[in-house]
Amino acid sequence: MSSAAPKGENCLVDMDSKAGDLFSAENAHPTGTGGTGMLAKLWLPKGLSASVAKEWFDRRRLSIRPWASFVDQRKFSKPRNFGELCQRVVKNVEVYNSNYTFIFLGLILYCIISSPMLLIALAVFAGAFYIIHLKSLESKLVLLGKELTVPHQMSLAGLVSLPVFWLAGAGAAVFWVFGATLFVIGSHAAFRQLEGSDLDELLMEPV
Repeated sequence: MSSAAPKGENCLVDMDSKAGDLFSAENAHPTGTGGTGMLAKLWLPKGLSASVAKEWFDRRRLSIRPWASFVDQRKFSKPRNFGELCQRVVKNVEVYNSNYTFIFLGLILYCIISSPMLLIALAVFAGAFYIIHLKSLESKLVLLGKELTVPHQMSLAGLVSLPVFWLAGAGAAVFWVFGATLFVIGSHAAFRQLEGSDLDELLMEPV
C-alpha cells in the first residue's frame, strides 16, 4: 500500500526560507505597520524595526568605556582655566558618548518608574495608538482629506492622551530629565581628566 506522505528528500523543509518568512516585513502594510512577518506584526513604523533598535543598542553597548574608569575619582580634578575646561568637555563627550547615552536612558527610566501618573499617561497613549491603528487596518482613516499614516496616528494618540500627560506633569518630567542629564554629563565631562593619548591628539591637531 502506498502512502500519501512524501518520502526522502521531498519531505525536507527549507527552514531558512521559513525563518525568512517569519521575520520578513516585505508584505508589510502600506503604512509600514502590517504584514505577515513577526517584525511586521509588531506594528512598528516604516524604517524602524526591532533589528534596527537592537543593532543601535549593540553598537552603543560595545563602545562603552569601562565604568570603573568612568567613575574613578583619582582621575577627576578641577580644570586650570576655561580653555582646559572646554577641551575636556569636547573630548570627554567624544570618548564617553555611549556611557552618557546610557546615563540619559537610565534617567528617563527612573523618571517613568518613579511617577505612577506618568506610567498611566504612557499606558493611555499606547492604548489610544493601538486602537487607532486597529481601526486603520479595518478601513482607511481619512482626516481633512488625507489618509492617516503612522506618524499621524501617533500624533492623534498623543492629542487624545494630552490631558493625562498634563495631569501627570510630563512637561516638568522632561525638564527634570534634561536638567539632570546636563548636570551629570556636564560635571563629569568638565572634571574628568583627559588621558595621555587624548592630550597627544589635541596637541597634534592643526591650529
